[in-house]
Amino acid sequence: MSPDDLAAAFTSGGAEWMVLSVAAVLPILWAFTLALHFARPYTLRFLQKLTLRFGGDVWWLSYVLFRDALLVITLCLSIVFLFPNLYLKVGAPITAPLAAVVLFWAAVVKLVRDPDESLSDFRLMSVLLVIASVLYIIPQVYGMEAADQAYLGDLPSKLISTSNLDLARPILWVSLALVGITGGALFIRFMLRLGLPADGEQVVTEPEPAAA
Repeated sequence: MSPDDLAAAFTSGGAEWMVLSVAAVLPILWAFTLALHFARPYTLRFLQKLTLRFGGDVWWLSYVLFRDALLVITLCLSIVFLFPNLYLKVGAPITAPLAAVVLFWAAVVKLVRDPDESLSDFRLMSVLLVIASVLYIIPQVYGMEAADQAYLGDLPSKLISTSNLDLARPILWVSLALVGITGGALFIRFMLRLGLPADGEQVVTEPEPAAA
């Protein structure tokens, strides 16, 4: 084997190992993301029992930090499945790109709305998170992890991207288009609101000087 062949083997093997490792870890991150998101009512009830204001602030800030950090980490790892070379050649849950898109929408809701203050925004984000988790966890469990279970028949092969390319390709291109449209809309919104006060922010104007 030549040095070039060895380097190519390490490169392709490393990419495959990375994608499969991310695919195996993501269900755990999804579980923690959903648990912390739906733990908000419990956190608020616990805050009402605290008599020390400083302790309540630390508890709430710690909860928000861990919750939002897990959401961002899960989103960043899910973006791997939007790479055509990895998704179509290495293998992944077949609806993983759609899960990344829906999770991106949930992050956008958190970015442009306020789920911690608005009940409707919290419900919308909850629905998006549940849909995204189902789109990823079900094909991961019954496809990637159950590939050697003969009693499932052809079901595992239909839930893996490399063995169902006729469905995987449209899912990937539609997901990339949705990400592009969402990102473009978010950028346009940012540019149009540049310099404007944030939602709920009051504009303080200085009084005009009295005429002499």
